Amino acid sequence: MNADEEQLQQVPDVGPVVAQSIAHFFHEPHNRKVVNDLLAAGVRWKAPNVSARRTTLAGKSFVLTGTLPNLSREQAAERIQAAGGKVTGSVSKKTDYVVVGADPGSKYDKARELDVPVLDEEGLLQLLSDDK
Repeated sequence: MNADEEQLQQVPDVGPVVAQSIAHFFHEPHNRKVVNDLLAAGVRWKAPNVSARRTTLAGKSFVLTGTLPNLSREQAAERIQAAGGKVTGSVSKKTDYVVVGADPGSKYDKARELDVPVLDEEGLLQLLSDDK
């Protein structure tokens, strides 16, 4: 409940849109109260049954920037996550790849500064096809 959007994006299958929705939900005091009341009443959620499928992108961290020619950022993020990778919102030394489209901005500059490998959409799709 206290995680910010960037922390939420570290969770497998949680991209920027879902992270924003979750953070907004828990920002509302009423929603926090309802969840706390449920927990106090003994309600517990089962952990999801997550497949242990290993892929070539498992554990790899991606940052998306700019406008891709054929995929929206959401579509690209979904494909990366489906292949076992995770998508984060900022570039760091721990970032494995930055996927760059048109007009990339400061994330591209940060990737070059940190020597993080940069891919275009074609390079991303190649990585994804290697995963099969």
